[in-house]
Amino acid sequence: MKIVLIGYMGSGKSTVGNLLAKKMNLAFLDLDQAIEEQEKIPVPQIFEQHGEIYFRKKETEALKRLLAEKEDMVLAAGGGTPCYGHNMDNIEKSTAKSIYLKLSIQALVERIRHEKAERPLVSSLADEDFPEFIGKHLFERTPFYERADEVVFCDGKTPEEIVDEILSSL
Repeated sequence: MKIVLIGYMGSGKSTVGNLLAKKMNLAFLDLDQAIEEQEKIPVPQIFEQHGEIYFRKKETEALKRLLAEKEDMVLAAGGGTPCYGHNMDNIEKSTAKSIYLKLSIQALVERIRHEKAERPLVSSLADEDFPEFIGKHLFERTPFYERADEVVFCDGKTPEEIVDEILSSL
């Protein structure tokens, strides 16, 4: 079984994905890590040295490759993955089940604020600009995210509770 977790940065795709993969005895893959292995540098350096467009092209290549190669896996996509090019179409056309991990703006602000330095898209933002930035991004990205096969509301839930909810829906 292939499962692709999508959602905004900080939504818990990697944490939930890891737990879900362990419970299902599947391989866990993080799309950003796959890109870093391919490019031999961390994602923030890819953004810094080559820009977002270059990163998005590499992201699309890695997504296509993983959807084609891996039969049984849980894949944590990047927050912007479904929104660029034909990535969401590629996920929908694959045999993977896509799951959107949905959180409120406030919950995302609280999570991302603590990881600011590791997040290229927000690392230069002032804290007071986070809510507006995230709200704008969510408004733009929600139509892509909501194309997922399933939407899981995650506010106030532990990663374990989210995993149990996903398992009960499979």
